[in-house]
Amino acid sequence: MYKIFIIEDDGAMAAAMQKQIISWGNDARCVKDFHNIIEEFTAFQPHLVLIDITLPFFNGYYWCSEIRKLSNVPVIFISSASEKMNIVMAMNIGGDDFISKPFDLDVLTAKISAVLRRCYDLNGQLSVLEHRGAILNLNDTTLTYNGERLELTRNDFRILQALMQNKGKLVSRETLMMKLWEIDCYVEENTLTVNINRLRRKLESIGLNDFIKTKVGSGYIIE
Repeated sequence: MYKIFIIEDDGAMAAAMQKQIISWGNDARCVKDFHNIIEEFTAFQPHLVLIDITLPFFNGYYWCSEIRKLSNVPVIFISSASEKMNIVMAMNIGGDDFISKPFDLDVLTAKISAVLRRCYDLNGQLSVLEHRGAILNLNDTTLTYNGERLELTRNDFRILQALMQNKGKLVSRETLMMKLWEIDCYVEENTLTVNINRLRRKLESIGLNDFIKTKVGSGYIIE
């Protein structure tokens, strides 16, 4: 069962979408406080977000960008403002799809199902991580950027997974070393540095410059 978070200020429409989603065996929750959308999002931990562009206080673009600071959860925009620029803006801000109002509820269900299939594996786990247009596939351990596909070694993948899961946060050298070698015994720290430098060269080869930043004496971060 997937959890869908609905950010829509039209109460009747929000209720109709919620009823439709639940009827298909999933869970759905409508936002209650448009001042505290992030708090409700964090408490619910949804697998997918449906969001309108025009909302009280702040628009859907703003809230999508705030969600993207915390999560890679797929976001589908729903709006009557379906001009090309709005659709482009929605995609650029981090949206995964756009549905124009008015829409048939069965079409909504099909769109939700398609995005869920694309983004999650059979266990309901997010199957990709994304940052700055770089997409790390957790199923086949590859990285895609601007149409180029990079094959990763086990260590490359584990480093990127750890950093992208904690983007915006410092990941210590100790944490990365445990992630790579999964042992408590001493491993020469220079070995981690060699792995990071090798990975950076691979990322630069497909145009991802300064993707991994060093915090001297502390660790690494993706911002």
